[in-house]
Amino acid sequence: MEYNTTRNHLVMREYGRHIQKMIEYLLTLEDKETRQRNAYAVIELMGFLNPHLKNVEDFRHKLWDHLFLISDFKLEVDSPYPIPTRETLKAKPDPLPYPKRYPKYSHLGKNLELVIDKALKEENPEKRQGFANAVAYYMKLAYSNWHKETVHDDAIQSELSSITNGQLTFTNTPYVRQHRASESREREGRGGYDYRGKRSQKFQQRGGGGGRSDRNDRGGGKYKKRYK
Repeated sequence: MEYNTTRNHLVMREYGRHIQKMIEYLLTLEDKETRQRNAYAVIELMGFLNPHLKNVEDFRHKLWDHLFLISDFKLEVDSPYPIPTRETLKAKPDPLPYPKRYPKYSHLGKNLELVIDKALKEENPEKRQGFANAVAYYMKLAYSNWHKETVHDDAIQSELSSITNGQLTFTNTPYVRQHRASESREREGRGGYDYRGKRSQKFQQRGGGGGRSDRNDRGGGKYKKRYK
C-alpha cells in the first residue's frame, strides 16, 4: 500500500494525483509524436475535470500552462501557446498606482468637481445651463442621503456659487423625494400584514385555546362518562 507521506509533492491539488502521474509518465516517453499525442489527451482530460475553466477567457491556454507547471517545466512538447518558464509564472505584477485625488468638498466627491470644471469650460449656454441643473440635482440628492431634514434651494445655490465663484446658477428646482419615518408607519398601518395578529385571531376562532376540555365542558363531547 502506498501512503501520501511516501509520495512526491502534489503540485496542483485541483487536478489530483492521477493527472500528475500521467504527466510524469509523459516525461518517460522517448518518442516525440507519442508524447505529443498523449499530451493532447491529458489536456482534454484536465479540461473535463475542471469544467469551470471553460468560462475563463483562454481557458485552454491556462490548461497548457498548468501542464508545464505540473511537469516542473521539464516536458518537451509543442504547445499552441507560448511555453511558460519558471520565471514568467512566478513573476509578480507591478503594483497599481493608487489614484491620489483630494476633493475640495468631500461630501460631494471628486467626480462632481470634474463635472463642474467641464461645465465651466462649456461655451454653449444651453449645455452650460443643463450642466448647472444636473449639478444642483446631484448636490441636493447627496445632501438628502446624509441628512434627514430637507434642504432649501437657496442653500444649494449658495454652495454652488461658492464652488464656482458665482459662475453657475440653476433654473430648474431639483426635486428629490424626502424619506419620512411617518410615511413608513402609515404604509404599514394601511397595507402591512400582521402575522402575530392573524395567528392570534386564528386561535380565537378555534375556541379560545380551550381545546378538548371546552368540548367536554359544554357537554357536546362524543363520549360520555359512565358511572358504575
